[in-house]
Amino acid sequence: MGIVIGVVGPHDLVDEVAATCEEQLGVSALRLDYDHESQAPAIVEAHAASVEGWLFTGIVPYMLARDADVLSRPASFVDYSGATLLSALVRLQHEGQDVTRLSVDTLASADIVTTFAEAGLPTEDIRTLPYRQGMSSKKAVAFHRRGRGHAVVTCLSSVHEALREEMHVLRLVPSVHSVRVALRQLLQSAEGQAQEDAQIALGLIEVESEEGLLREATALGGTLAAFRGGTHLLVTTRGPLSDATGGFSSLPMLSRLASHNQVVRVGFGLGRSAAEAESLARRALARARRIGEVAAVLSLRADTDIVLESVAPTPAGGKSLNVIARRVGLSVPTLERLIEARAAVGDEPLTTREIAERLGVQQRTARRMLHRLELSGLAERTGNLSSGSSGRPLTMYRLTL
Repeated sequence: MGIVIGVVGPHDLVDEVAATCEEQLGVSALRLDYDHESQAPAIVEAHAASVEGWLFTGIVPYMLARDADVLSRPASFVDYSGATLLSALVRLQHEGQDVTRLSVDTLASADIVTTFAEAGLPTEDIRTLPYRQGMSSKKAVAFHRRGRGHAVVTCLSSVHEALREEMHVLRLVPSVHSVRVALRQLLQSAEGQAQEDAQIALGLIEVESEEGLLREATALGGTLAAFRGGTHLLVTTRGPLSDATGGFSSLPMLSRLASHNQVVRVGFGLGRSAAEAESLARRALARARRIGEVAAVLSLRADTDIVLESVAPTPAGGKSLNVIARRVGLSVPTLERLIEARAAVGDEPLTTREIAERLGVQQRTARRMLHRLELSGLAERTGNLSSGSSGRPLTMYRLTL
């Protein structure tokens, strides 16, 4: 079975990047080009159901789509640093430009310095505008115009179009090697997501009346059967359950069933086998019974239980810490310290070690907490950072509490 990758970028890059993707056996590319990078979120939202993963031709359209919260599938972008930047320096030198006097946008300053150091070039007269949230092509154009006398290196087609008549501008284009690296990372995530979506999800449901129960099971893409002791068994998979619960945060069916039942208890278990899922569902139902007459719990491996609310969570800023604490199984003081940590770094990610230090706990405890937050949509994994030793890499998370 093949995998469809949505390739998003400007007209002149999409075909080339897509063709490189399709060199990979079993991969087909959906070519989605734009006139301006600001169109990327709308393109992703319109075609979300057609792909298993997203590959952006650069970081800017990727970040715009991510910040717009439209990425429901694994996504990656082609990195322009390293070999791509180095080949651009060679080209500029052939064009007679002074490669020690450049104005570069989008790329991280550290990546630029590393590339120049590898080429034996000084960086004292290199102007950089790294990508930051809220950066626009208009701001990039203004930045380059302030650097008169510097040749411009840009990652944005819109900047190239705006400046090419007044300055020497070189637009970076992704190398085949960079595309293959990005695709390899994306396929690992997409295949992992596909395996997760196929995990078995079993629900044990206690209700007085079966009215509406079959309809709810169908909405979850599952089947319904009688279970022992008057309990009903709902069989589905992780993907539909995640979609219906907003990423394991709410369970609207709970309130609908409670409208004509005094007692509604639901226990969901997610496992790699039917036996594991049933065992976890039993644990979840037992906890739901302890909570009250109307309750739903999702149990995962590694002793993780998530209380599913019957209504969608309120928007950011209006969340009750008591509700969140009950849902993710953490204390309110712990959540308050996590919120303080997020406020201290803004939008920057934190490593598991930094979280552990801020909370005064061991790293494995911090990893477990962050995993719970991630499952509830309150933290997102952004990558790994080498620990500087032979130990495991440090996972980086961005808190969205």
